[in-house]
Parts: sequence; structure tokens; C-alpha cells
Amino acid sequence: MLHPSYSDLMKVVNSEVEPGEEPVVSSRYSIVMATSRRARQIIGGDEALVDEKGKKPLSVPVEEVNQGKIKILSDEE
Repeated sequence: MLHPSYSDLMKVVNSEVEPGEEPVVSSRYSIVMATSRRARQIIGGDEALVDEKGKKPLSVPVEEVNQGKIKILSDEE
């Protein structure tokens, strides 16, 4: 099971969206795609922005999103 949950991650990503604006992330699919893309970057040699010791490659970007260290951009950005 993923901790934090998808709904918690969606809240973090959309926390800076003003009321009435379109949310950046509106589905779990968007979270999965963004974190998997980031996991591939880390596997490819990019430096993790959180402590990665003992964590699986996908857990690192999930933690980065949860802590607000990386941002998920909408398709227009």
C-alpha cells in the first residue's frame, strides 16, 4: 500500500491552486505518471531531494511530492 495515499498526494500537489481554478492533478493516474517519471530520473543518476537510504526507487519521488520538494506541472505548463 502506498503511504501517503493518492488522495493525500493530490491534496499536496493541488494545495497552491486558487479556488475556482482547475486543479493541477485530478486523477491518481497523474500522480503515478509523475512519480514514475521522477523514479526513472533518479535511477538514471539524478540526485534525490530526500533521504533515499533503504527506500525503493518509487518511494523516493512519492516522498519528494509529499514534502513539496518537487512539483507536478499541468499539461499547459
